[in-house]
Amino acid sequence: MITSENGMIEGVFSIERMAKIGTGTTARRVKQTALYYAREVEGEKIELQGLNNKHVPSGPMELVTKDELLADYLPLPQLFKEVVGNVRMVQKSVARGDKFRKRGENFTAEYEYANALNLDEQNVRANFGIGLCLLARDEEDKAKKVFDRIISLDSAFSDDHKHLFNEYGIALRKKNLFGQAVDYYKRALELAPDDENLWYNLARAQYERQDWPKCVEAVARCLDLDPLHLEGRKMMEYITKKGLV
Repeated sequence: MITSENGMIEGVFSIERMAKIGTGTTARRVKQTALYYAREVEGEKIELQGLNNKHVPSGPMELVTKDELLADYLPLPQLFKEVVGNVRMVQKSVARGDKFRKRGENFTAEYEYANALNLDEQNVRANFGIGLCLLARDEEDKAKKVFDRIISLDSAFSDDHKHLFNEYGIALRKKNLFGQAVDYYKRALELAPDDENLWYNLARAQYERQDWPKCVEAVARCLDLDPLHLEGRKMMEYITKKGLV
């Protein structure tokens, strides 16, 4: 266990849990050890994130109390340095990928994102990045596979990544992948239903598909959330003027 200068807990911990393996008459219960990266946040709460087989924190987080951590979990200080090193490698690869993608060097960017995904296949920024590279190169079949992976990640649609999922949805729409764009925005709205810009972008995708009732439904929801949304108002005025619904 590691504590920072302010006494906050940060470290790698393990816990043994019973798990059922097999089915029917061959089913049995065995002990399994789960590894977690733990970080103390405000209010003596601990964020826990599981370690994958490359010893990188990956996937969803859960909260436990400090007392629960100290009572139920075993500290593994010998793994902390390795885990922190792996996290930094992922972060550096993603940062390099972002830099090359912004320069338009998509092959080099994809290589860097792939390095990050080799350590953490659920890394949100790397998945978005590689998808954007593939879309920029018109490799739509490969981009669809990345798209399927992204929409399965709840963490992809958090506030921290809002700019990325907006950018990705716009990229899908610009490549005329309107069906995927609609599916993508619907998935995002499951997790952020009060985001007026997501509703507007969904309306744009429905507009391109000429699905006028669903377009109006989405832009109306955008304006319910933000009556002054300029682009949403323009879209609603245009649709009404043209008598499309």
